[in-house]
Amino acid sequence: MNYIVLDLEWNQGNEEKEKQRKEIPFEIIEIGAVKLDERMELCGSFHEMVKPQVYQEMHRMTRQLLHMDIKELQAGDFFPNVCRRFLSWCGTSKEGRADDSGEGKADVRFATWGPQDLTELQRNMRFYGMEPLGSGPVKFYDVQKLFSIAFEDKKTRRNLEYAVDFLKLPKDGAFHRALSDAYYTARVFQQIRDPKVLQKVSFDTFQLPRNRKEEVRIVFDDYAKYISRRFDDKTQLLADREASSTKCYLCHRNLKRKIKWFTPNGKHYYSLSFCSRHGYMKGKIRIRKTEDEGVYAVKTTRFITQEDAQELFRRRDAAKGQRKGSGKKKRPDAT
Repeated sequence: MNYIVLDLEWNQGNEEKEKQRKEIPFEIIEIGAVKLDERMELCGSFHEMVKPQVYQEMHRMTRQLLHMDIKELQAGDFFPNVCRRFLSWCGTSKEGRADDSGEGKADVRFATWGPQDLTELQRNMRFYGMEPLGSGPVKFYDVQKLFSIAFEDKKTRRNLEYAVDFLKLPKDGAFHRALSDAYYTARVFQQIRDPKVLQKVSFDTFQLPRNRKEEVRIVFDDYAKYISRRFDDKTQLLADREASSTKCYLCHRNLKRKIKWFTPNGKHYYSLSFCSRHGYMKGKIRIRKTEDEGVYAVKTTRFITQEDAQELFRRRDAAKGQRKGSGKKKRPDAT
């Protein structure tokens, strides 16, 4: 397998001069990437500027980060041409179409710093009438997340320069330019050698599963993940048996819930189930909006300690108290 370590730079509308367009809020102006082979050794690079067609003024934040003027981009080529050359260089099939596993037919996998690049790449491709990278979620490595899992607390998300300094890697190029950031990301990626960490792939959900059969179900060493198809609304999603199920991902038994699904904020839902073989299992559903006003679910389930289970009971009770407090005033307990 080859790894395509990708970095994009993009521009957006200036509030005063150009209204941001909903169908392409970020216009890609630079594509940089490096290719690593199956031994994680550098075997190629790609870099091109893109001639802007949507936003003709450089946003002040983009200009400050990139130290680039809009006039410098005029020497670039149009996005569809640059993108086709990039996808051909990657080794994907025609126009970057991936197979049903979310990976290219030439057996490549993307890696990026953070989760946004593949979404914006496909959004720009759609704007110009190009086919997306796959028929559903695209499997990739979020190196920012992997860095946190491998070297820190698994939750904190650092910027790229922090990771380079933390690993004492040489700094021989400017940050916030596509090719140099792709190189830095690749160097950080090369330092992550633990197979359990590299198991933690991410999924870009610009293209959702089209039906129940295509929904993502994957088990890692310490948790399981499920990505649903699109639903019209939250009520329909939570009524779906698969989306709301709490099955043990180790022994595949349907578990009885100790805590039914509850939410402290209307976006994240939690549950607690118990498996006689493996103990307490925490469920979490994150409900995300689609671009056409629908919703989909990203559900994770993992086994937790008895102490963590008690904490979930306290959170459930607190959420109940908030709902009661927002209605009729609660009568104080008698003493």
